[in-house]
Amino acid sequence: MRKLSLKLGIIFFITLFCIETFMMFFLHASLTNSRVEEELTSLQARGNSHRTILEQNFNKETLSHVVLMESDENTDVVITDDEGIVLASSQLYSEVKNIINKVERNVPYEGKVLQDNWQEAASIATISPIQKQQTTIGYVYMFQNTDSIHTLMKRLNKHFLIVGIVSGFVTIVVIIILSRKLAKPLIQMKEAALKMSKGDFTVALSTNGKDELGDLSNAIKLLSSDLNHLRQERKEFLSSIAHELRTPLTFIKGYTDILYKRDLPEQDRQKYLAIIIEETNRLSRLIKDLFDLAKMDENSFIIEKQCLHLNPFFTSLKEKLSPVFQEKQIHFTVHCEEELTLWADQARLEQIMMNLLNNAFTYCASGDTTSVKVTKHNDVLTIIVQDTGKGIPKKDLPYIFERFYRVEKSRSRALGGSGLGLAIVKELVQAHGGEVTASSEENKGTIFALSFKGVESNENYFMHR
Repeated sequence: MRKLSLKLGIIFFITLFCIETFMMFFLHASLTNSRVEEELTSLQARGNSHRTILEQNFNKETLSHVVLMESDENTDVVITDDEGIVLASSQLYSEVKNIINKVERNVPYEGKVLQDNWQEAASIATISPIQKQQTTIGYVYMFQNTDSIHTLMKRLNKHFLIVGIVSGFVTIVVIIILSRKLAKPLIQMKEAALKMSKGDFTVALSTNGKDELGDLSNAIKLLSSDLNHLRQERKEFLSSIAHELRTPLTFIKGYTDILYKRDLPEQDRQKYLAIIIEETNRLSRLIKDLFDLAKMDENSFIIEKQCLHLNPFFTSLKEKLSPVFQEKQIHFTVHCEEELTLWADQARLEQIMMNLLNNAFTYCASGDTTSVKVTKHNDVLTIIVQDTGKGIPKKDLPYIFERFYRVEKSRSRALGGSGLGLAIVKELVQAHGGEVTASSEENKGTIFALSFKGVESNENYFMHR
């Protein structure tokens, strides 16, 4: 936690320090310039005031009065004629003389600042022209010692230093609190990710925040839940594979040993060989189904669509399966509207229908009915496979498309199946861009509905999951 919070703290501190430093310098310069400007404006106003008095009475008494007015102030006044000759002054020293000698005589009536460099010069200065009948007859020079300005700047610098130290301390405290608050959930998420990498999906993260960190926390919890579900599915999947492979292999091995070790009558030999062939076929189908599912998972399962005329397709399917249903005395019907077409892989569509009809055949008894109905409404083609068999319990219905899920928990061999048929149906239907749904009631039957939107699309489709 220290590393991340330290990095965040340093970044925040540098950023805020730069901002605060810039603002402090800007504010300091603004206050300084404003104060000096006020002093210069005040000095110029005093000079203009003296100039107004002298314009009314430009004589020795008035000159003395003006000088006397500035004798007790921290300012000095110098009055000259239009040639620059000093007529009166409250204090005259070499720097004042240098300033007077350098002044050009075209001074505007409102006056102007002669010297404002308070950092280096001993005083600041202004000039105001004395005019009579629009003719300049003299000048009023005003001088103010810069010691007061320097004293003011020292106090200002001291205050800014105190404010800077206090704000810096407060900034550091706030940064420490904020950086730890930001770093803590990130560290928890890192630890959660490490736990998940080791196979521990019991992740407990706070998801109260409604910001990006809260969204990330929710995403990690969802990922943990999904990974845990996948792990459980993988365990169940491997367990189911082991069971499904072990059963036929046990039969094959057992009856093969009997045939090899015993001298059996021909009738028994044929019986045992038939069982071995049946179990071998079961094992072959299971391996084929697993291989198909593996290719689907790897996105290497190709669906090659073509324009398939459905009426001949389902007519052929009925002719192929009718004898099997008749043997079990199950009424089997197929209804497909004329001229219906679907862009589909014929072999894969037949595999879908075979799995669904085999399911219906397995769970129907003598006298039950199995029907296939194909219709099209707007741009949606629907294939409905309905039977009146034993149905599916409501609690099992949401899981029938999961791999190796079987309603018969006893795994009765009389009802057969590996639990992969409906999983393959779902994958193949989705590969065609369709959807499959199921509804059922116990002892009343089951309905599977396959829906395909945009049935006139003619592009070849490589399955994407």
